Amino acid sequence: MKTQAELQKLLRDIDHKGYKAYKVLEGEYDFGAYRLCIDHVQGDPFASPSRVRLVYRNQGNIPASYFETKHRRTAVEDYLLRSLHRNLRAGEGRAAKGSGKSGLVTACRTGQEILETTAMRISKDAIEARIEVGFPAFGRTIAAGELSQILFRLLPDLAEKCFHLQPRMKQDLDKVTALADDQQFIREALTEHDLVAFVADGSILPRESGVSQRPMKDAVVFESPDSLAVTLTLPHRGAVRGMGIHRGITVIAGGGFHGKSTLLKALERGVYNHIAGDGRELVITDASAFKLRAEEHRCIHETDISMFINNLPMRSDTTRFATENASGSTSQAANTVEALASGSTVLLIDEDTSATNFMVRDGRMAQLVSDEKEPITPFIRKIRSLYQDLGISTVLVAGSSGDYLSVADTVLQMDCYETKDVTARAKELAVPLIEETVQKTDWLKKTVSTKRIEKARLHGWDTISLDKNEIDLRYLEQIVGESQTAALAYIMQYILDRLANGKKTVPVLAKEAADKLEAEGILSMTPRNYGAGPAAYVRRQEILACLARYRLL
Repeated sequence: MKTQAELQKLLRDIDHKGYKAYKVLEGEYDFGAYRLCIDHVQGDPFASPSRVRLVYRNQGNIPASYFETKHRRTAVEDYLLRSLHRNLRAGEGRAAKGSGKSGLVTACRTGQEILETTAMRISKDAIEARIEVGFPAFGRTIAAGELSQILFRLLPDLAEKCFHLQPRMKQDLDKVTALADDQQFIREALTEHDLVAFVADGSILPRESGVSQRPMKDAVVFESPDSLAVTLTLPHRGAVRGMGIHRGITVIAGGGFHGKSTLLKALERGVYNHIAGDGRELVITDASAFKLRAEEHRCIHETDISMFINNLPMRSDTTRFATENASGSTSQAANTVEALASGSTVLLIDEDTSATNFMVRDGRMAQLVSDEKEPITPFIRKIRSLYQDLGISTVLVAGSSGDYLSVADTVLQMDCYETKDVTARAKELAVPLIEETVQKTDWLKKTVSTKRIEKARLHGWDTISLDKNEIDLRYLEQIVGESQTAALAYIMQYILDRLANGKKTVPVLAKEAADKLEAEGILSMTPRNYGAGPAAYVRRQEILACLARYRLL
């Protein structure tokens, strides 16, 4: 390991040289309280910023009790990352002058969710922060003096402010870990109480706008109907009352703009923990819950959709259905069986984003077009068997078809964002429907061969590029940021390079990757230079969905 003095000498030696001379800085340097690790130097001032780590010595600093469990450690790392962001934002834009990305100092972006990321790690020995630094240049000539300001003034100041335990920081960590304990308690209580989700009274579900996940000001706060109320005694907050959504089939009805989709959106995001003040921090959903929707034009690889679609006019084999351009109904059928293959036990569906002919077919249409002439068996006929025979619960937003009332165990009505239990009235209105059984099968039969991927890149938060072959992820609605998309890029590269062997199917590969993430963390599949950007935790469900959308599979 080199010293600060050696780093200063190197900077003096390369000052005003061509930009590529910055490469000599790669290595580790001792700064006393922390190590500075320059892992990757950008090749050009206009390229992605250089990758730098601060490894702060943690002996006797933040006690291990704050991160002794996984949920606490993730919450503490998230807190430290947000602290780093606050201090970076407190500066005046760039930390140095120059061309291109000169002087930009950034870290992994954070949203309302609390996720494990590559950007921050804590152990009893060290706090390790990964940041991106635009090494300064004028034109393409090294500006060593500007970089010195970053390395010898900005970064030491950040390390001291963000990672040294102060009384205020200790108070914050007490709150952060207490919330994490309470959230974990609710997650574990879902199984005990036979619930798929819990929504605490006092939660704020509406968001600030369609492009913001911050809570809406002056919104109607959530309150559970008495008939569905569950009280949980949390380790820190004590008794908390809220609505328990039981396993089975729950239909959310109501007029337009009354809060149906808002409740479902909160349940979608409830697979992750949220920060204090989000309004949904005590909205907790089964971690395997998956949001289904129609997705026209996606590719499908050798997928068994026969429980929904059979007897196609062109005699396509729907037990090994494949297409490069799926319709609304075939895409939603594939999305459903992929969710089942990924281990999901809860399906979340909004009628507005579903293929109508996949979801339901009313009696008059069935009289006009007989079952023998209709290749689609609607989801509504399978929904009860999915639960009774396979244990798959469904939460469904419905606003137009009363047939859904016939299959529901619980019916909620959203009325001006107030939640009412109207199950009894719904059962009075329900009429008998034809139901069909579902049998478990090998939903996805496609095996995957090894493929060397040279470059994994992002195009925004919703598109991955593997050697210029794009994977469209815009309809995976539970991806909450670019860092998760970056993680999927790295995981895809890892799966295709190292796990695939021509014999393993898509579900097997997704499970192996998810198991490795759980055991070793996201860093275990992240390249050293993490060229697609910082990465964050993703679920097995999104891994499988990403694999299934790769057209060159």
